[in-house]
This record gives sequence, structure tokens and C-alpha cells, in this order.
Amino acid sequence: MFNLVTLADISSIGDYIRENLIPNWVSFVCQLGALIVMILVVFFVAYKPVRKMLKKRSDYIEDNIRQAEEAKAETIKNASQSEEAIIASKKEAANIIAQAKETAEDNKRAMIEETQLEINKMKSLAEEDIARSKEEAKEEIRQEMVSVALAASEEVLKREVNEKDNARIVENFIKDMDK
Repeated sequence: MFNLVTLADISSIGDYIRENLIPNWVSFVCQLGALIVMILVVFFVAYKPVRKMLKKRSDYIEDNIRQAEEAKAETIKNASQSEEAIIASKKEAANIIAQAKETAEDNKRAMIEETQLEINKMKSLAEEDIARSKEEAKEEIRQEMVSVALAASEEVLKREVNEKDNARIVENFIKDMDK
């Protein structure tokens, strides 16, 4: 330490500077060597392992980032595939619905046609039945008229009419009835 008392004891300032301010070269070289050894020890013992650990950590983080990006890309790809599948499903559902409507419409038309055919068949059968009933009724009326005409002609003529006369009288009567 520098104090005034010590300065007074020293005969000259030059001696003081030489003794206290100029370093000892041997001590300086030893301290410099110790510093270099210390730097090398710190470099090999602390810096390299820390650097390796930091490199490992950096690689781990980069790997996680890369995996996250790959997962994100895969998720986007899966999402687009899902959207495409949904769109395809919607189109397929629309086609199925359209086909079902078309099938239902065809079934409806077929049932209407079948019903119409049955109605026409029933109508024609009814018309045939009516015509047959009409013919049967005409025949019954004709038979009845023949009987009545025969009875009337026997009464009028007071004789028995033969079949030839009877047929002629009936035919004339029927012709008159149809008019």
C-alpha cells in the first residue's frame, strides 16, 4: 500500500518505482503460465462438456421442431384427405338419395300403371258382365215374350199354333220391341 510515511523513508522515488511498480519477471511468467494452465483446464474440463451438452440440447430441440413440422404436415395432409372423404361421402349420399327418389318414382309409376291396368281390366270385366247380363236379360225377356205371345196367339186364334207359325210371330214381336 502506498502511504506517505513509506514514501518519506525511501530515499528516492526511482527506487520506489523499481521495487514496487515494475513487476518481477519471474513472478509474471509464473502467473502467466498458471493462467494458461487454468485456461486449458477450464477449456477441457468445463467448456468442452458444456459445449457437447449444448450441442446435444440444440440437436434435440431441432429434432423436436422437425418432428413437430412433420406432424403438422401430416395433420394437414390427413385433414385434407378427411375433407375429400367427407365431400366424396356427401356426393355419394346425394347420389344414393337421388337413386332412392328415382326408384321410388319408378315404383310409384309402376304401381299407378298396374292399378290403372287392374281398373281397366275390372272395367272391361264389368262391361262384359253388364253386356252378358243384358243379353241374358234380353234372352229371358225374349223367352218370356215368346211364352206370352204364344199364349196370346192361342187365345186369339183359339187354336194351337205350330212351331213355324210360333217362330214367325215371335220374330215379328221381337222386331217390333227392338224398334
